[in-house]
Amino acid sequence: MDDPIVIADYDPAWPARFEAEKARILGAIGAWAVAVEHIGSTAVPGLAAKPIIDILVGVASLDFAAQCIPPLQALGFKYVPEFEATISERRYFDRKQAGEVFHLHLVAVTSAFWERHLLFRDYLRTHPDTARAYERLKRELAVRFGSDRAAYTDAKTAFIRAVEEQARAARSG
Repeated sequence: MDDPIVIADYDPAWPARFEAEKARILGAIGAWAVAVEHIGSTAVPGLAAKPIIDILVGVASLDFAAQCIPPLQALGFKYVPEFEATISERRYFDRKQAGEVFHLHLVAVTSAFWERHLLFRDYLRTHPDTARAYERLKRELAVRFGSDRAAYTDAKTAFIRAVEEQARAARSG
């Protein structure tokens, strides 16, 4: 059985953990990485989250992904190619070590995945009421779904898509 989903109160150390990992990543794949961003709830100051640092690595083209895999594996990241069946525009990695968990999403900086994740993060950073509503939803879903991560993630989708639409409207409006 999987571990239960835990939503932790915001930890002010999360941004520093991201920055340290970003430096390691750039040291390994800086020749291909156009940008490295902190995404997900741990990237939103004050927001409770699963204590997982999500890292978005942008490359000019996904054609460069193959060159990035061995150096990321040398840093301890596990490449999970089976996730490409559901999100073909992303190469996914994770690293779990010494109580820290990192999820790395390698995508083209021109991809919809890149745009959506930054749009959502930036909107939550600038709209605290929406961020609080998202936090309440995540806490409720964590209780409801226990250790069923797929159901938890699926149940957040409608909220996330609605916020993305609000963010797009605000950006163009």
